Amino acid sequence: IKVKNSRFIGTIGHAPTIEKAREFIQEVKDKYPDGRHHCYAFAVGHGASVTHGMGDDGEPSGTAGRPMLAVLTGTELGDACVVVTRYFGGTKLGTGGLVKAYTEATQMALLDLKCEEKVDRVVVKVTSMGYDVWAKVRGPLEGLGCEVQSEEFHEGVDVELLLEEGKLERVAAAVRDASSGQAQISEPVPQGV
Repeated sequence: IKVKNSRFIGTIGHAPTIEKAREFIQEVKDKYPDGRHHCYAFAVGHGASVTHGMGDDGEPSGTAGRPMLAVLTGTELGDACVVVTRYFGGTKLGTGGLVKAYTEATQMALLDLKCEEKVDRVVVKVTSMGYDVWAKVRGPLEGLGCEVQSEEFHEGVDVELLLEEGKLERVAAAVRDASSGQAQISEPVPQGV
């Protein structure tokens, strides 16, 4: 955006860790080395465990990073970092003008953002399944969003499935029902998101 000859360029990126957020901030600084200010805000994590950070990079305290962070937290995004680069146009904007400009630049950066929901996933092993059971249950499991990670065929079938943690009970019930309780399901191993 342009405000009184100053240009504000908002850039947003994925930041799953604080280190990645800092790397992204540096990448933007390297991309726009002649920008006067590179203010930032980030939200790392999701749900109840989010770490926030912000910086005014030489602008008056609270006029850039804080309003940018307010926009970011208002979206409930996680693992995101936004950097607004300012090219000074020769006219001072005052604190209210700066807050408005950094807020709007952050909002503009968020407009074209493609998001995906973070979901905790687990891996489970299903063993002692007959071929007929696997043939019967595979389609419904894939319908529940399970991804087959591996298959071993011997006198029976053993499979490793990646699935959303919240669907574990439904998957276990489908396998139990299809195998009349003969198939064994391992304890889930967390895989992150």
